[in-house]
Amino acid sequence: MNMQPRTASDGARAVPYRRFDSWLLDAGYAAFLLLIFVTLSPLAARDAATLAAHAGEGDVLRQIAFLSVFAVIVGCALWTRGFAALRAVPIMLAVTLVWCLASALWSIEPDVTLRRVVLAVVIVVSAMVAVDSVGAERALRMWRVLLIGILVANWVSVFILPEAVHLPGDSETDVIGDWRGLYVHKNIAGAVSAMSAIVFLFSALGTKRWSDWLLFAGSIGFLIMTQSKSSMGFLGLAILAGAFYRLIGRGGLDRMIGVVAAALLLVVGGGFAVANWDAIAHLLQDPMQFTGRAAIWQAEARYIGDHPLLGAGFGSFADTGARSPLYSYMGEKWIGTISHGHSGYLELAVTVGLIGFALAMIALIVQPLIEFARAATRQTLFTTLTFTLFIFVVLHNVMESDFLEGDAPQWVAFLMAIAMVRGHQRETGTREAERWP
Repeated sequence: MNMQPRTASDGARAVPYRRFDSWLLDAGYAAFLLLIFVTLSPLAARDAATLAAHAGEGDVLRQIAFLSVFAVIVGCALWTRGFAALRAVPIMLAVTLVWCLASALWSIEPDVTLRRVVLAVVIVVSAMVAVDSVGAERALRMWRVLLIGILVANWVSVFILPEAVHLPGDSETDVIGDWRGLYVHKNIAGAVSAMSAIVFLFSALGTKRWSDWLLFAGSIGFLIMTQSKSSMGFLGLAILAGAFYRLIGRGGLDRMIGVVAAALLLVVGGGFAVANWDAIAHLLQDPMQFTGRAAIWQAEARYIGDHPLLGAGFGSFADTGARSPLYSYMGEKWIGTISHGHSGYLELAVTVGLIGFALAMIALIVQPLIEFARAATRQTLFTTLTFTLFIFVVLHNVMESDFLEGDAPQWVAFLMAIAMVRGHQRETGTREAERWP
């Protein structure tokens, strides 16, 4: 059944109308975006109950909300397109999720693994099927509208609500005074601000409107006030990568210049690393560097060395207290309270082993890069935007854990970027004129 807008006779002229199931699908996608990017408890106080709910422990309302949205999105997609709608989920990503489910057989916390795998499946299917069914360009427009609302709400909140800033007495003393806006932590607010900046930047380049440039500047300003160093640093690198992607997509001399520039950057970067290797090694060996990340990374590396193939079980790393796989590797009680491993790559290897890690890298890095390489031949601002978002999250996972991380905004934006470029290729078919959707 076709979901495209039809026309109906209205006297002397035809007017467009959309079927009810199309409106319902839009509503389901909008509700999904709200659950991910606004959550059920924006501006919540950072107490033990809120942090437990944020981790998904026993939050029945949250579970019902996600399952309801999942039912609406998948139900409408199946009704209009049949089982072909499920092709929106790449096969290797589906295989990765099956491996995560299988890890419950040897997980140190099998009930936790099962619960978190179900959430992962719901999130992945909801995001990718919704974008594919709504349409890549329409999905971006709807997301952009929400990001505008979030940006405005973030800025307003810090001036009228004390809770929008990390307050004295916070369990993490180093974040006191940093802006968090609607979110439970400044790092989440920083990542959402960085991704908003990417969307508004390419919107401004396409429309040339001053309002889009103002939105871009507002996103950058709020990002700076969050003091989220990972997002600030990786945003710049992602935009540079997007510019390079756009350059090589033009072919001919531009492509040659881009390849030479990339090679020079690699040579310079490699030379810098070799020249400063002693300082880098000392930095990584100090457990207190990177706000404690180095200690976690060292423990993760040791655990992977002792359990290389299967890992501890999907979802068993964080919010499992003394059952955390790293608890006995660090000798620090605070390890039982961390919410993630501060590296999506290492955390995957710890929880699903090197077998699962290899499957995930094919699904999350290799296959999407192939899709973007194909899209480069008929490149638009839209494909460059999705590539820049993709690269931002790929880089962000060096310092934070986003991959397969439940309902994290960064993870969902990553899924949406992949679904958008796949859908955009199918919708455009051939190289199109430069335009903003």
